[in-house]
Amino acid sequence: MNNLDQKINEYFAGTVVRKDLVKAVKGNAIVPSYVLEYLLGQYCATSDEGSINSGIETVKDILGKHYVHRNEAGLIRSTIKEKGRHKVIDKISVSLNDKKDVYEASFANLGIKDVLVSSDTIKQHPKLLVGGVWCICDLEYEFCEEEKRVPWLMTSIKPIQLSNFDYDQYIKSRRSFSTEEWIDLLLQSIGFNPEMFGRRSKLLQLIRLIPFCERNYNLIELGPKGTGKSHIYSEFSPHGMLISGGEVTVPKLFVNNSNGKLGLVGYWDTVAFDEFAGKQKRIDKALVDIMKNYMANKTFSRGVETIGAEASIAFVGNTEHTLPYMLKHSDLFDDLPDKFHDSAFLDRLHFYIPGWEVDIIRGEMFSKGFGFVVDYIAEILRHMRGFDYSQSYKNYFELGPDISTRDRDAIHKTFSGLMKILYPHQEATEEEIREVLEFAIEGRKRVKDQLLRIDQTYAKVNFMFTSTSSNKEYRVTTLEEKEFPQYYGGVEETVIETGDQSEAKAPLEEKKAVELKEGNFSYSENQKGVSFEDIILPYLKGATQILITDPYIRLFYQARNLMELMEMIVKHKNVEDEVTIKLITIQDEQNKEQQIDYFNQMRDNLSITGVSFIWEFDHTETIHARHIKSDNGWKILLDRGLDIFQHYDMNDAFAISNRNQKYRPCKAFEITYVKDK
Repeated sequence: MNNLDQKINEYFAGTVVRKDLVKAVKGNAIVPSYVLEYLLGQYCATSDEGSINSGIETVKDILGKHYVHRNEAGLIRSTIKEKGRHKVIDKISVSLNDKKDVYEASFANLGIKDVLVSSDTIKQHPKLLVGGVWCICDLEYEFCEEEKRVPWLMTSIKPIQLSNFDYDQYIKSRRSFSTEEWIDLLLQSIGFNPEMFGRRSKLLQLIRLIPFCERNYNLIELGPKGTGKSHIYSEFSPHGMLISGGEVTVPKLFVNNSNGKLGLVGYWDTVAFDEFAGKQKRIDKALVDIMKNYMANKTFSRGVETIGAEASIAFVGNTEHTLPYMLKHSDLFDDLPDKFHDSAFLDRLHFYIPGWEVDIIRGEMFSKGFGFVVDYIAEILRHMRGFDYSQSYKNYFELGPDISTRDRDAIHKTFSGLMKILYPHQEATEEEIREVLEFAIEGRKRVKDQLLRIDQTYAKVNFMFTSTSSNKEYRVTTLEEKEFPQYYGGVEETVIETGDQSEAKAPLEEKKAVELKEGNFSYSENQKGVSFEDIILPYLKGATQILITDPYIRLFYQARNLMELMEMIVKHKNVEDEVTIKLITIQDEQNKEQQIDYFNQMRDNLSITGVSFIWEFDHTETIHARHIKSDNGWKILLDRGLDIFQHYDMNDAFAISNRNQKYRPCKAFEITYVKDK
């Protein structure tokens, strides 16, 4: 275990589990992760390897004996008949038979129905009436010659949910973790390896949790396929319900006027619409109207009666076009069905997660470390739905006067939700609060900026806030606004000055001349369209001696970054010219031979190109600044050295990000150009 895993087990013993165990026990069981982790939490919530292995076998045994596979349903029914009683794990839904005045249960996998359920059971577990709940229950078989009597009897039932938790201990333990450690713990809890994500990418993943801890929160995420948009709503919590966007009706979602039966929003904390995008989908206008009212007022009507509910709504869907295409030709809501591509509906959304920033899920992104048992953190988040952290920023900041009441409410709800997730103990620094506030404003700004394109009657808003102590103003921009200023504001809009190096936005071959100038330029995390060819190569033109100082050229990906830079130098130099590149770095004490082998391979392969590569180890280990200096008079200061790209799939030879740097998301970094006088 690494230091974080040891710390997790020290402060949250009994409520955490190693996340790779889910795959170890799942087999071919089509069962949500929270069901498996509930069982793992009973038997494997420990760091002792022997106990973990024993617990895995116990869980496998329980699943083998009691989980109902559809293709083995007949065998299980026979087992119950022959034994008289048997425990099963299945998804159970209950309905009221008003002709008989009884509650009757249906078992999804076992394939039996009309099993009598007591009123007391329904009072304890009302969600059985809506959508179904995974349970462990005892079934008995008692045959009766009475024609209409069902022989199945349910003698006990236990929904797979945590029975209790200590919230005060949760808060106390949170204080023992730094913010970075806590974020990594939460990321491991939802199944991801935090080493594969930057800070902004981690926060985008955690935003998906807000509907579980914030009442009546309206979230949308649109982006490419395969980024795990719906995973959190189907696998993470027993309090969330994921439904297909095409399967939604007013009775199912809100209320059935014919029998008065409440719909999903009356029972679940979060209702998520999967596959929400699709222009050709046929949508009931009445559903859109009642949904608009619910999203704005937290109520819906049942005849003459108005009913309130607390369910948060999440919409997830795939986009057909790239980000720049949407910005240039339409808007970021372009893929929604026509009836939902409505300004009044979209204005009810509190946050837009930019799905194009989220990486497609790869095997290496899954965590093997410890995280909260899913059901534990789900109960914690549910408990926090009753809290309000929306005013926590007011000791430090004040929102701008342009921001309307609806915009302000959206920002407050996102801020409150993210504060509950990151700082439940309410002990955040001014800088940490500023980060959360900016993130909350950005998500709402993304919604509002697109509304300006769709409906010209909306007024333009200056999304900014001010420090109450220094009166310093902070103007919030979205990342796509920085990446594509020429498209972001629409055809009529003036290009926005972002402070980034606009000359570094287009490929060299598209420009006859690049104006080289001194100055400092910053790039944001997850920003794309950046390459060494644009930000470094123009300043090395004509150089024959290049000195690269970077203490961290050790690991494979760091060596690869260096080789890619040298490949570009080869590409852009005259074939008859010779260039010497010298690297000054620090030797890796743990992998000396591997590091030197990388350098030897680079030297040998470059020898036929007219580029001579040499290196030198600084054994004083005093170098910290990273820069590139050439004999053409330019010096390039890189605060991160060449390590400007986030993790991407280097094993996939056909991945475009593997072949083209511009399709890789960046880490946040700064670059400074200095000309020798």
